[in-house]
Amino acid sequence: MGQPFLTLSGLAQRLCEPYRGPGKRPPVGGLGTMRSMTTLTVLGSTGSIGTQTLDLARFHGWRIKALVAGRNDAVLIEQMREFEPELVVCDASVLHAVAAQAPAGTQVASGPDALRDASQMPVDTVVAAIPGIAGLKPVRHALEAGQHVALATKEAMVTAGPLIHDLLERHGGRLSPVDSEHAGVDQLLVGEHPDRIDTVFLTASGGPFRTYAGDLRDVSPEQALNHPTWSMGPKVTIDSATLFNKGLELIEAVHLFHLPVERVQVVVHPQSLVHALVRFHDGSLKAHVGPHDMRIAIAWGIAGLERPETPVAPFEPLGTWEFEAPDLVRFPALRLAREAAQAGRTLPTTLNAADEVAVPMFLEGRLTFDQIPTLIESVMERAEGHDLSWETIEAADLEARHLAHEVVRSFA
Repeated sequence: MGQPFLTLSGLAQRLCEPYRGPGKRPPVGGLGTMRSMTTLTVLGSTGSIGTQTLDLARFHGWRIKALVAGRNDAVLIEQMREFEPELVVCDASVLHAVAAQAPAGTQVASGPDALRDASQMPVDTVVAAIPGIAGLKPVRHALEAGQHVALATKEAMVTAGPLIHDLLERHGGRLSPVDSEHAGVDQLLVGEHPDRIDTVFLTASGGPFRTYAGDLRDVSPEQALNHPTWSMGPKVTIDSATLFNKGLELIEAVHLFHLPVERVQVVVHPQSLVHALVRFHDGSLKAHVGPHDMRIAIAWGIAGLERPETPVAPFEPLGTWEFEAPDLVRFPALRLAREAAQAGRTLPTTLNAADEVAVPMFLEGRLTFDQIPTLIESVMERAEGHDLSWETIEAADLEARHLAHEVVRSFA
């Protein structure tokens, strides 16, 4: 039998024991039965995933022990006053404003030590939803403390997948996917043997420009932010428009599910109702289907097979569902991500850092839409690859950002 999966919501124990029906369900990893009062830390509480996590906490009465956010003090103060966590961590620029509104018993702090404290505070689940490479350190801190992490910060797996697995093995933590596609794959693999998997398919909506007939260089930020199905933050929405986000998800899936790069494929599905498919060696396929509401995937990341109720309207599987191959000529970011995954080492970090520079520049009007993948490819060609370590990830990230600014100057 092939190597069992080491991460995910209990699949390390479950994959080698086929599902035998509701009376003999395989164990749910370390979750067991949900506690009557689930406790959570939410990293990135004011973002899209963070606010939807708090929707579920409100719905179920879950206890929020720590909130971590950036500069959005208005939303953070509302969350803090409603949930009364023990610890709130925010950017230093809004520290005094947030602290002035803190309820009794809530400590407000900023800085790296406070972020570590929040990530390692004993809770049932740490929901990791800080976007970008900034979310890597708190994920590392949480896993070093043996926490269960519900992972929305895909950049952690993209840049440090093998190192994350090492933390899981050494410290006994657990990792559950929150991205809708990976949560779907996670569920499709319950009870399956890893050596019977042929291909994992991640679906992509195709973004707002799937059928766009105009020149992509003329696309405005407002057009790119108009996603046809999902409601997300600006960075991931632009990444979805370029298909870069699907590239990150491809790399994440490679590390989460221990698959060769060529066995993870992307298919465009404009309706965004089929989130993932798995084809097995017998030729059969399983599909994970559901509405485009992230609260379902978040609930899976937190509770797995316990499947707590969500405040989502029942989904009716009606209408026409389309599937097509992605256009890698018009949307080369997906090709670049696959190349980074194949190269490994620190190239995925280079890929991610270049995009983290490119997207804000596009939103500010300093780059055209079609220059985003051009910049990324130029940085990848110029960067030096390094063997993977926590130190080389940081060095590769800094190098790529420096190179990205050099490339932008060459565009002028």
